[in-house]
Amino acid sequence: MTIRLAIIGAGIMGADHARIFANDIPGTSLSVICDASEARAREIAKVTGAADIATDPHASIKRQDVDAVLIASPDATHADLTLACIAAGKPVLCEKPLAPTTGECQRIIEAEVAAGRQLVQVGYMRRFDPAYTEMKAALDGGTLGRAIMMHNFHRNVEVPPWFTGAMAITNSAPHEFDAARFVLGADIRSISASQPRRTDDLVAPVVMILRTTDDQLVTIEVNNNAAYGYDVRGELVGERASVTLGAPVWSRTHANFGATETYAADWRPRFADAYRLQNHAFVRFVETGQPSAVAANAWDGMLSTLIADKGCEALASGATVSIETPDAPELYKTA
Repeated sequence: MTIRLAIIGAGIMGADHARIFANDIPGTSLSVICDASEARAREIAKVTGAADIATDPHASIKRQDVDAVLIASPDATHADLTLACIAAGKPVLCEKPLAPTTGECQRIIEAEVAAGRQLVQVGYMRRFDPAYTEMKAALDGGTLGRAIMMHNFHRNVEVPPWFTGAMAITNSAPHEFDAARFVLGADIRSISASQPRRTDDLVAPVVMILRTTDDQLVTIEVNNNAAYGYDVRGELVGERASVTLGAPVWSRTHANFGATETYAADWRPRFADAYRLQNHAFVRFVETGQPSAVAANAWDGMLSTLIADKGCEALASGATVSIETPDAPELYKTA
């Protein structure tokens, strides 16, 4: 069986996903690359061998030669297009966030519950990253004892001058929110957020402290103007031991009485394996109808958006903000 895919959005992420499916995942074909820019869609279709291009995402979702959809269009379009996939009964891998607001996420939850089956996978690819996989395995296997703290660092080279602290929480930090929930197996019950002072006009790092429903602490630093390279670090501290994330390092240069490693300019080299494994899991989901036990579902996507909303409130107020996690519908409890 060949899974026929529509890629909605041919920007950086959409183009990368198209290449992954075309080059690394047997049993898939690209029926259509859809983008607001016909020229951009045509360029990616040529590179990946996609059969067709389009500029209308809703028409692309409804096509008879499309079995499943990947959404990598701008964040504001995610809810509408995901709802269209659910209405068409087609599995969808939606890049994060599931939607920019909790209300929009709730509409997706309601539509999926009404459909009676899970159709949505959300692109929190760190769940598939080998480093996070080993971290979670160390906890689940008892090596660490009970987890008490998790430390996360998320650093980008730079962002535009208009980027804000609130955007660091809504755009960058959701990966950390989801990774913490996934690794610890607990929900988040409170969040605080603050920023240090920079000597220029660039957005300063945002530092968050989260407390889980199991009284563990999670620290998150999001530094969007770190300058030196893309860098994700993490440590999980247990009562008996700790485990630190490792990043793939292909080479180390020894010269001038020292050794150096090179940082990537963005997230794609660091998480290349994670994206490939995530997309394999999505294809198995489409083939079998059974959601991946690792992948984030719509409920996970909604909770990351909820935490981000509360994080923005904490940053604006300077106070610790409580988070009340609603009960998950049965559809997500039994998956």
